[in-house]
Amino acid sequence: MHVKKVPLRKCTGCQTMKNKNELLRVVRESKEFSVDTTTKKAGRGAYVCKNTVCLEKAQKSKGFERSFKSPVSKNLYECLKAEISVITEGNLNE
Repeated sequence: MHVKKVPLRKCTGCQTMKNKNELLRVVRESKEFSVDTTTKKAGRGAYVCKNTVCLEKAQKSKGFERSFKSPVSKNLYECLKAEISVITEGNLNE
């Protein structure tokens, strides 16, 4: 049997390589930033772990700014924090 290869991506916060499914994707599409929950949107993507510690590290080290080569608004970080809180609450309920 052929084993399917799982793609790895680097977290912009902790700089570790992880399974693509374990990370949250942020997309820049024509100067607009959005959270990509489907991982299928077109555009330049950057990844961050699904926890607030890595998100804060990414914000402090300007990881998204480096990945996208453009400034990122504070609104994006607030949207990511909200998305992460929804994900972690969903995991707690299971």
